[in-house]
Amino acid sequence: MSNPANPANPEKAADRAHANSPDAPSPWVVRWSHLAAPGASVLDIACGGGRHLDWFAQRGHPVTGVDRDTAAARLRLPGAELVTADIEAGPWPLTLAEGAAATRQFGLVVVTNYLWRPLWPRILDSVAPGGVLIYETFATGNETVGRPSRPDFLLQSGELLRVCADWHVVAYENGTLAAPTRFVQRIAAVRKAGVKAFDAPNPSYPL
Repeated sequence: MSNPANPANPEKAADRAHANSPDAPSPWVVRWSHLAAPGASVLDIACGGGRHLDWFAQRGHPVTGVDRDTAAARLRLPGAELVTADIEAGPWPLTLAEGAAATRQFGLVVVTNYLWRPLWPRILDSVAPGGVLIYETFATGNETVGRPSRPDFLLQSGELLRVCADWHVVAYENGTLAAPTRFVQRIAAVRKAGVKAFDAPNPSYPL
């Protein structure tokens, strides 16, 4: 795992550049997007203007975005599957059939700058076995430097590790980023495809 506190860390420089260009994809998402299988379907939860949908679409992935307002994303990616829904107050909109309980699954699910804990089961179930979760948002401590400041919107220390306890964690960071100063927690994890045979080698993922 990289050290985000190291001033010579090139990822930290990328994070600073991204903070000044919020329409660009997150460096964390960019770094770990290679974990998605070629052509894997991608879901962006709380997709906003579609910056991550655009990143993955340009790399040949079919993309789906969900947000309460998808107008900006629709302008950016008119051919993407965009679902307009209030996922906090309403039912989960991405099921196998209308009114069904089974969740649609994707090869990669990305969530950035968003936290609504009641959705954890749906988020995790949206990742297909062998698929990838890339998650990055504000963490405890951010209340000392700005917004968001409410505990409801800040990840607790180690929360992503606990949520992904049964997954293969490829990368995890919990610390501060600069310009502007913010407390961030982020993870890239692979959902296990099944029970590993005793003598099977551990999975290997390129860093």
